[in-house]
Amino acid sequence: MSLKKAGLIIFLILLVDQVLKIYIKTNFHLYESVKVNGWEWFQIYFVENQGAAWGIELPGKYGKITLSLFRLIIAPVIAIWLYKSIKENAPKLLIIAISLIFAGAVGNIIDSLIYGSIFNESTSGQIATFMPEEGGYAQPLFGKVVDMLYFPFIKDAHFPEWFPIWGGETFTFFNAIFNIADMAISTGVGILLVFNKRVFPQDKKGKVITESVS
Repeated sequence: MSLKKAGLIIFLILLVDQVLKIYIKTNFHLYESVKVNGWEWFQIYFVENQGAAWGIELPGKYGKITLSLFRLIIAPVIAIWLYKSIKENAPKLLIIAISLIFAGAVGNIIDSLIYGSIFNESTSGQIATFMPEEGGYAQPLFGKVVDMLYFPFIKDAHFPEWFPIWGGETFTFFNAIFNIADMAISTGVGILLVFNKRVFPQDKKGKVITESVS
C-alpha cells in the first residue's frame, strides 16, 4: 500500500472528524441532543471531556497537560511506524490499521491543542463561537475534546435482582459518547487484535516477517 493511499485515509478521517466537531461545537448547546431520524438508539449528544478516548480522564491537577503532551509524543512515533511499514511493504491491513490509529490520535490532538484558543466556552445556555473577540476558553494544550456520537441500544434496562453487585440497578447499553477520531482508533486497534496473524505474518520458526506483499 502506497504512502499516498495511507495519506488519503488519514486526510479523510481528519476532515470528517473536524468538520463534524466544529459543526457540533458551533451549533449545539452543551448536553444538547437530537435523535437521528427519530431513532432512540442513535443520537447526536454534545459533550466535552478533558481526557482520552471514550471520555477517560487522568486525575489530578496535571492530568490534562500530561495527556496532551503524551499525545504529542506518541503521534510522531505512530507516524514513524506507519512510514517504516509502508517502506517495508508490510501487509495492507497493517498499514490501514496504523493509518486509522494515527488519524484518530491527531484528530483528538487538534481539539486539545487549539480548540481552547479558537472557541469560547460551550455551556447549556451558550453556543460557542469561532474566534470570539474576548478570546478562547483555555490555553493551548488545555482544550476539551468534542464528543457527539451516542448509541444507547438498550436504555433504562434493569439488572435482575439476583445479579451480583448490580442487581436491581438501571443500566444503558451502550452509554459511551465518542467521536470519529475515537472510532478510528478503536477500529485500528481492533484490526491489530482480530487479524493479528495477517498484519504480523510469521515464518515457520515464529519470527515476524518484516516484508510482505500487500
